[in-house]
Amino acid sequence: MNIAKATRKYEGWMAGHCAIVPGDLRTKHRLMRRNVFTFFRGAFYRWMQLWPSVCPDVADAPTVTAVGDLHVENFGTWRDVEGRLAWGVNDFDECARLPYTNDLVRLMTGALLAARGGSLRLSERAICRSILEGYGWCLFEGGNPFVFDGHYRPLHRAVTEGRTPPAAFWRKLKALPAASGHAVDRRARKALLAALPDGASDVRFKRRTAGVGSLGRPRIVALATWEGGLVAREAKATVPSAAVWTRDAKHPGKPEATVDHAIRSTDPTLTFRRKWIVRRLSPECARIELTDLPRKRDERQLLRAMGVETANVHLGDRDSTRDIRADLQHRSRKAFERAAGLMVEAMKADWRAYRRR
Repeated sequence: MNIAKATRKYEGWMAGHCAIVPGDLRTKHRLMRRNVFTFFRGAFYRWMQLWPSVCPDVADAPTVTAVGDLHVENFGTWRDVEGRLAWGVNDFDECARLPYTNDLVRLMTGALLAARGGSLRLSERAICRSILEGYGWCLFEGGNPFVFDGHYRPLHRAVTEGRTPPAAFWRKLKALPAASGHAVDRRARKALLAALPDGASDVRFKRRTAGVGSLGRPRIVALATWEGGLVAREAKATVPSAAVWTRDAKHPGKPEATVDHAIRSTDPTLTFRRKWIVRRLSPECARIELTDLPRKRDERQLLRAMGVETANVHLGDRDSTRDIRADLQHRSRKAFERAAGLMVEAMKADWRAYRRR
């Protein structure tokens, strides 16, 4: 199956699970033609078709409840129940039970593509080894949540320096197009209203377009006034992981269980309500792109932290930990580097074909 046919089939399958926003889907197609890294971000469905056959030597590994669509721009910050700023994986939409190597090879592949596009400056070997070192260290340490409470200062500075100023952030949300009453799913409306703080008033529903991989799914924002300022919650429609579509997952992942069991200080506003994911939107609760990072940064430590956070998620699946530790000790670093390199070439070939659609 070529990329054009795979895209048509996947989008048809997706339409059976949620209402499609045609304009957002056209935006996704346009963005995916822009460069191979954005294509990679938007085509997890194709990744799941290709990677078991392109990388059979690493695909045969112990399974875990994995993130699935892991990449260097799937990390962000949020406020925990104590008001502390935390950092980690930002999106669990595609989680499924997969070989633990899927997340590592995909994270490495995305970093290699970003480096070839000029967004990272490390060598390809340093990229892969930094991720793997962080993962291995954390896996055997038993977990290491990232809470910026006087700790991890270089990482804290790197991921917050380019943050959108509050005034600009709220101005952008207020400018979003209104979602007419019939366009707001009843369950989404109910979930959003329940997620707003008690006493929130002047609630306005907005349509939002964001991300790459999830473009085409409805996103509804509830913007309200509360105790002298603005607050916002977003509901995003869920679809089963593309790993289920390709039938490569042992069983569908449960995002809520994956988040709850991971070694992290969780976002108390993140909830999962019958086909909708609801979360707070604020200047400090957002995904971080590479372009948001300062030019002067320690990329080795950044990628090592991403490897650590990947292990934090995998450690939540406690039944798999022993098998993964044993496998990692006997699997060579070069096998991961080789697999990531092969997937880079596979993604590039598909991107070139996709641009000719």
